[in-house]
Amino acid sequence: MLLDPPVAGEVQGLRRALGDGSLAAIGPHLTLVPPLNIAEGQLGDVLATVRSAAAAEPGPISLVLGPVLTFVPASPVLYLGAGGSEPSQLAALDRLAGAVLQGPLGRPRRWPWVPHVTVCDEVPGEEHAAAAVRALASYRTNAVFDRAVLLEQQGTRWSPLADAALGPAAVVGRGGLELEIVRGRAIGPDGAALVRGAGGELPPGAAEAPERIVLTGLMSGGTIGLAVAWWQGIPGSRLDVCVFVAPRARRQGIGRALLSALESAVGRAGWSSAFVGGHGPPEFFANSSAWVREFVPPGSTSS
Repeated sequence: MLLDPPVAGEVQGLRRALGDGSLAAIGPHLTLVPPLNIAEGQLGDVLATVRSAAAAEPGPISLVLGPVLTFVPASPVLYLGAGGSEPSQLAALDRLAGAVLQGPLGRPRRWPWVPHVTVCDEVPGEEHAAAAVRALASYRTNAVFDRAVLLEQQGTRWSPLADAALGPAAVVGRGGLELEIVRGRAIGPDGAALVRGAGGELPPGAAEAPERIVLTGLMSGGTIGLAVAWWQGIPGSRLDVCVFVAPRARRQGIGRALLSALESAVGRAGWSSAFVGGHGPPEFFANSSAWVREFVPPGSTSS
């Protein structure tokens, strides 16, 4: 569970001051599942586990981080303790941690689970640890975690591979062909594969923009749609969107449903944009929503 700004920047400052050796390798986070190797063929089951666990929660989890504590002498680690702003919040965190330890992610824990955010992974010794604990005994900060994130190690860096917002997934078409819509910020491997299978490619900027909303459409356990909105986070700047639907699932209203859900998600996020540019067939956007008023030719760069 990755920390978001401004708390993430604050915790990064603590990590830098304490000499955290993992500062450049991974962002500030609260670990639910320790690092482990997953076979490529198990990735679909892992995604399903993370999404199911996230959807089972009523919404974001609010925690109080701090003070700085240590696992010394058992482990040379300094960390921020994680407590619930309310008892129900810590119970939700415990429930989420148990729910993701299923299937390929199911492993016995070596130690009793202590929810925490590491701020130094190789403290030099007990005296150093004790001094840090004393100096930062009053530190507290509030943090809201709104998604579960699956990280992948690439070289020496851990990067988001997929994620899922905490809270029930939206379902369109209950009682018929039900489309489940999972919200996140990362374009998961199944979404990327769908884009390739649909004979398209992600527009420039879709995977790198600082602000992004990703909706993954699932039907009968399979990924059949992807919708992405992104912008630079500057009020009034153009917002860009794209929608992909698997060839086998077209002409069923799935693209229209994803675009409508994307418009609603952008509104809830409070993004303020004067222009919405649609990347894809102009006729799709023209027939699906009055929200998209500009059309961006394939290969064009967002501005």
